[in-house]
Amino acid sequence: MAVQMTDGHRRFLQVLMSHGIMEGSEARKLHRHCCEIHKVYYAHDKLDDFINTINIHLQPLFMQIRKGMSEDDGRVRYALVNLAETEITKMASDYTENELELFRKTMDLIILSENGFASSTEILNFADQLKTKKMKKKEAEQVLKLFVEDKWLSERNGEYTLHTRCIMEMEQYILSNYQDVARKCNICHSLAIQSQVCETCGIGMHLPCVGKYFKAQTEPHCPHCNDFWPHEIPGTSNL
Repeated sequence: MAVQMTDGHRRFLQVLMSHGIMEGSEARKLHRHCCEIHKVYYAHDKLDDFINTINIHLQPLFMQIRKGMSEDDGRVRYALVNLAETEITKMASDYTENELELFRKTMDLIILSENGFASSTEILNFADQLKTKKMKKKEAEQVLKLFVEDKWLSERNGEYTLHTRCIMEMEQYILSNYQDVARKCNICHSLAIQSQVCETCGIGMHLPCVGKYFKAQTEPHCPHCNDFWPHEIPGTSNL
């Protein structure tokens, strides 16, 4: 018999719904707060069990709270994701056809790039080539801003990548539709967009996972084929 949802579980879900995605440290604080406010049993190491109870009750709604990792800092994130569809069409209720086409073009650029980023210039060059309806540059810039606000994209110094929430929600779609280039991290086994790839065997690793894995090694070697790892090893100070 499934564990019953309490007011503590419901409050946790409501807050996460309003945020869409939350850092692990914030989720742990929220877990404690919800349990204390509603006098629900609390144990600091039982957050995943607490979330699993919520997920059992979310199953009929085709939704799930997923645990993932930010490619930027390697830290845990929790996100509420929609499982009803695995296509980008799940965004159709929020965006017009040409906005969705621009998102697909942006996703192509990001996933097919070597570093998991696409420049604003590259993306905007597609704006007046859209098949559905051409966009002016100013309009496309506003749409990109909206994608960032809605946590589908992240932007840094004019470079765009997929937001952590987008990766968590779209993982199966990306793995299915970009089979030749999409890969899972050899360390954490989650989809890796920003990654380093072994030039010999082709396995990939998230940059934070690379930093952690090679932290104590003076001469890094691929964990899969043992060939020398030729890439610069990211620092681990922020991980």
